[in-house]
Amino acid sequence: MTPNATWGSLCRMSNQQRWTAERIPDQSKRVVLVTGANSGLGLATTRALARKGAHVILAVRDEAKGRRAVAEITAEYPAAQLEVRQLDLADLESVRAFSGQLHADHAHLDVLINNAGLMAPPRTLSPQGHEVQFAANHLGHFALTGLLLDLLEAGDNPRVVTVSSPNHRQGTIFFDDLSGERKYSPMGYYNQSKLANAVFGWELHKRLTAAGSPVRSVLAHPGYTSTNLQTSSPVGMVKFLFGRLLLPLAQSPDQGALSQLYAATAPGVEGGQFIGPDGMAELRGAPKRVALAERASDAETCRRLWELSEELSDVRFAFSAAA
Repeated sequence: MTPNATWGSLCRMSNQQRWTAERIPDQSKRVVLVTGANSGLGLATTRALARKGAHVILAVRDEAKGRRAVAEITAEYPAAQLEVRQLDLADLESVRAFSGQLHADHAHLDVLINNAGLMAPPRTLSPQGHEVQFAANHLGHFALTGLLLDLLEAGDNPRVVTVSSPNHRQGTIFFDDLSGERKYSPMGYYNQSKLANAVFGWELHKRLTAAGSPVRSVLAHPGYTSTNLQTSSPVGMVKFLFGRLLLPLAQSPDQGALSQLYAATAPGVEGGQFIGPDGMAELRGAPKRVALAERASDAETCRRLWELSEELSDVRFAFSAAA
């Protein structure tokens, strides 16, 4: 075999080993809930799962946008099984109403993908008075997961995938100023919410394991992906930096969604794993297991955030052991 042929064979083997959406197993009869499913990573995730036969529930803040997303997907895949449900994760009353309606219509849930997020808005408070990024990115997903845990435990090979960010490594939980009343930085509080996602996903894994629950908690991040999270930011510097200046470096939503799709569907994924891109600085590439920041698994931080989240959301997780 010539050197060129050998190199060609190695390249083909490398490409075969890189995970793509084509390798998602058949998802027929599986019920998957995706938050923020009408655009960006959520839409790409929904499309890939629907193409593989999953019944996907699109949890969206704007139902009209959700219906447009459904029309877009069904135009390409007429047999897609999709339903749209309204959910405002920043409003805990909306989360409770959503959970009640879902329980009325579904006996089980196989996968919950906590994907929706806000990035770097001016300081805004949720209906319950919490800083809106912490409320939507973390607290709403914490409450949603707890309220749907019984449906997940009734599912087949159930998983919770919580989407964090490389920014969790720069994050701090401002326990003494959680809402930014004394000092607020749009990106600082975005990083707080992404660290909270990572802490939640890890602590959920620990508690599920201790209870003997069949549900697995997995973390994922999309690297640097071009979505309306950056391009629609109301903060000018954030919009310029991430939505224009660095945009040529970003990967597409279809590529960025691979980490959470892998976490949600790939055989062999274990609870507590963190999945991100395999490229330089985890900015882009195919999914692989990556390292969680030490601060995200700090026992005291995990305990404190969990108890605070229970108090703020008034949701307690009722863990059930596997049958």
